Amino acid sequence: MTAAGGADLPDRELAARAARGDDDAFAELVRRHERRVYNLALRMLGRPEDARDASQDAFVSCYRNLARFRGDAAFSTWLHRIAINACYDALRRRREVLGLDEAPEPPPAADHGDAVTTSVDVRRALLAVPEEFRTVLVLHDIQDLGYDEIARILQVPIGTVKSRLHRARVALGRAMAGEPPAPSGPSKGET
Repeated sequence: MTAAGGADLPDRELAARAARGDDDAFAELVRRHERRVYNLALRMLGRPEDARDASQDAFVSCYRNLARFRGDAAFSTWLHRIAINACYDALRRRREVLGLDEAPEPPPAADHGDAVTTSVDVRRALLAVPEEFRTVLVLHDIQDLGYDEIARILQVPIGTVKSRLHRARVALGRAMAGEPPAPSGPSKGET
């Protein structure tokens, strides 16, 4: 490891070192990716405490499975897939614990002005978007990933990514307007 703790090494090399037991290499990977993983989890789950738990679960799973990272895709792509799975697991657990078919809306936030109100409204509306569409919307519009990388992360064709993104934006628009959600089954030709 370099004096800078591996800050100059590419993710692929850090992952290989971490897989061989170099904890400093894994710590550097966490440092590089923790903010994006947390932000993804927050957008998917809607509550900071759930996002922290899912982020931690994602990094634990990443650490346990480092030997499986083959380097066919970017490390960040592989890690995003793990983080999305951790979010899906958290949503499933939430529904099981509450005995609900759908996750509850987040609690209302205190009134701190128009910016906070708008932020809360968008967050609530985002949670109304079906999970598979919300995932694509968060990855594309918030995480700024391209269609091809999202397709690799989700292991679906690019056409499916585009279709889900369109449906997510429609669902988000409906939710922002206070309209009831449209049926969320796959569109014709979508996998």
